[in-house]
Formats: sequence, structure tokens, C-alpha cells
Amino acid sequence: MGGPSTAAAIPRNVIVTGLQWGDEGKGKVVDVLARRSRLVVRFQGGNNAGHTLVVDGRKLVLHIVPSGILNPDTRCVVANGVVVDPQVLCQELDDLSAWGVEIGSDRLVISDQAHIIMPYHRTLDSCREAVLGGDKIGTTQKGIGPCYEDKVARRGLRVVDLLDPDALRRHLQAVLPDKNRQIVDWYGDAGHTLDDLLCWAAPLAQRLRPYVADTVSLIHQAKADHQPMLFEGAQGTFLDVDHGTYPFVTSSNTVAGQACAGSGIGPTDIHAVVGIVKAYTTRVGAGPFPSELHDDLGTHLRDIGHEYGATTGRPRRCGWFDATLVKHGVRLNGTTHLVLTKLDVLSGLETLQIGVGYDSSASTLPASASALPASAEAVAAVVPTYQSMPGWTQDITACRTWKSLPATARAYVQRIESLVGVPVAMISVGPGRKQVIVRDPLFGVAPD
Repeated sequence: MGGPSTAAAIPRNVIVTGLQWGDEGKGKVVDVLARRSRLVVRFQGGNNAGHTLVVDGRKLVLHIVPSGILNPDTRCVVANGVVVDPQVLCQELDDLSAWGVEIGSDRLVISDQAHIIMPYHRTLDSCREAVLGGDKIGTTQKGIGPCYEDKVARRGLRVVDLLDPDALRRHLQAVLPDKNRQIVDWYGDAGHTLDDLLCWAAPLAQRLRPYVADTVSLIHQAKADHQPMLFEGAQGTFLDVDHGTYPFVTSSNTVAGQACAGSGIGPTDIHAVVGIVKAYTTRVGAGPFPSELHDDLGTHLRDIGHEYGATTGRPRRCGWFDATLVKHGVRLNGTTHLVLTKLDVLSGLETLQIGVGYDSSASTLPASASALPASAEAVAAVVPTYQSMPGWTQDITACRTWKSLPATARAYVQRIESLVGVPVAMISVGPGRKQVIVRDPLFGVAPD
């Protein structure tokens, strides 16, 4: 694909997903797109996500509140597919207040059907990860997985229950003996008491009560009013519990299709899917990573790109752009527009490599395949094949137009487009709001 989209009509309802292993820069892209959206809807995951915004040199990391919250005309929705830690959410509201952003129910709405992360979920998460030793999954230990387990097992606690003290007490009386049996008898940790949990929940429920509503009706009212909506995913495609590098994945579906189930809107109401990719590849935590660099160059990318987890602070593993991986992500998400982030991090490298296929000598995967093998062991065994491209020495952080980029940078972007089959609609050349090159009318112009 040689250039930006030329579609006459600007898509109204848009999904934003990551096409790698998360940390692609979705927060900044959502912040930009939120300027044209009346609703920004977070549809899956929990506070294991960290979306970073940089405005006027100030950095804000959001974990539950959608990244459109800094746009005053946008209403943000935490939908039914999200698992909510009420303590973390209240702290996030305090952090926004400290930023000078006061958030009322006219700006933020929480689904009454969203499931609640309880303290025993966090305890179980930590205990399970600890006993795995060298075979750790790499969970953030925020209680996300155990909460989703309870949801699927039909023993979960939802926001609507949190607001009803009698329902909360009945629920805890039913599940707490089993939770404590696991925590105390299996793992030797300290259990939780009913009174402590009720005391923990009461002030949080009171604080969040004004924000809770039927978000499905809210979304459909916006649809009826023809208001543009943005659906914000967390993590990345290859952390998807069905389509990722299982078992080194998150506990929810991270692909674009989950936006419908996780928010209550139908697939025919979605008009575009924006996929976010870094100009290279990163992964945090354990799991296979075919294009990972284990040398000084990987360390260089980590240092220049400030590649440390926004939620955990863990150093990210770094490697070359893997077009085979991203092309499969495009297929899984139905991606219509690409956003390429952190292109500036590659400045100063004499030669760049792009992964264009996999050597099948160590696996059953054909070299021309456009998907990863099913098992994590097989993914770890594949060897990428690379195409070399010349780099550039110029600092591109001040570039605001396509033509202002060095010719070799433009060639690198165009090669990515041709390999994955989707046009790059916007390029990020720095962490700030203004540091973007817009190539498609979906993104309007760079914000003032």
C-alpha cells in the first residue's frame, strides 16, 4: 500500500487495538481520535493495562479510565467487558484531580454489569505466580485472571452487587470459604475476613455510585443520535486468550471483535478498525518473541524508547519489526488503518531490519505462512528472515508532514505498508500530543 486512505466518508464508529504484544502507544492514539468522538468506550481488560499520555511535557498513566478523558467534550465509558478494581479506579480519579481534571458522572460512566476485582483475586494472582518459579506466565499480579475466572464460572461479583450491601454480603458468604481454602491451605498465605472485605468495599461503593449506569443504553442512544464513538482496547492482539501466544497471554479477548461483546454494540455498527504498531517490536513479561534482540541493539532500543512497563515498570524486551506477526494481527482484527508509533526511536541506526517471514527449519511452519503456530514452543522455535533497509541519522521528532521525513524513513514506512497490506494513516515521531504526522482525514490535523 503506497499511501494514506482516500475514502470519501470519515468512519464514525472506530475500534482501536494493538497489533503486537501491547504497549504500542494506544493511549496517545485514543487521545488524538477522542477529539472527534463523543463517547470513548473501554471494552476489555483491567488495570493490568497502562495507557500513557504526554501533554505539555506532563505524563499521565491511565489504567482503567479511557484515554479520551483529557478531551473535555468526550464522555468516557468503562463497559461491561472490563474488570474493575474499585480501589485503583478511585485512586485514578484522585490522580486526575491532581492533574486539574475533575471527573463527574457527565464525563465518566461505569457499567453496572462490569465485574469487580476483589482483594482475594489479587492475593490468588500473586500466590499462583510465586509457586511457578522459573515458569512464570508474567502476570501483573493485579487479580485480572482470577476475576475473569470467577466471571466465566458464574461466581463473580459485579458493580451492581458492589452497590448493594446485602447482595455483597450474600456473595462473599458464598465464595469466601473457598477462596480462603485456596489462599491459606494451598499457598500458605493470609486469608480474608468477611468484615474486612465489607469495610473495604463500603467507601469505594459510595465513591463510585454516581458514575454507575446502564452503559449499553447510553451507547445505543449515542448511536441513535449519530454521535461518533471510539472503542478502546487494552493489551495487544498476541496477548489475546484465544489468538495469542497461549499460555503467555492475558485473560480476555484483545482483538477488535471483543469491542462488540464487551460494550453491547453490534458488528454492523463498526465502521473502521485502527491497528497500532511500533516501528519495532516489544514484549513485557514471559513468552516467545521471534524477532527479539538479545544484544546491545536491543538494549539501545529499550533505553532510547524508554521501554519500561507503564503498569509494572518492568523492562520490555525489544526486537525488530515483525511483519509476519503484524500481518496476522491485521487479519485477526479486520484492520483498516495503521498507526505507526515510535518511528523516532530508530533514528541514528545505520541499518534497519524488517522481519519478512519465518525459517521453518526448526518448526512445522512454512516460511511463507502468515500466521503463528499454535503452541508457544513452536513459536519460540521459529527463526525470522529479515530484509535490510538503510536507516537515517536525522532527528525526526519535529517532523509534521510526510515529505519532511528523510527519504529512507519514508521508504521504511512504505515497506511496512506493502508487507502488511494496510496503509499507515498516522505516524508518531515522539511522545507528545503534537508529535504526529497525519496521513488520513480520520485523524484530522495535529492538535494545537
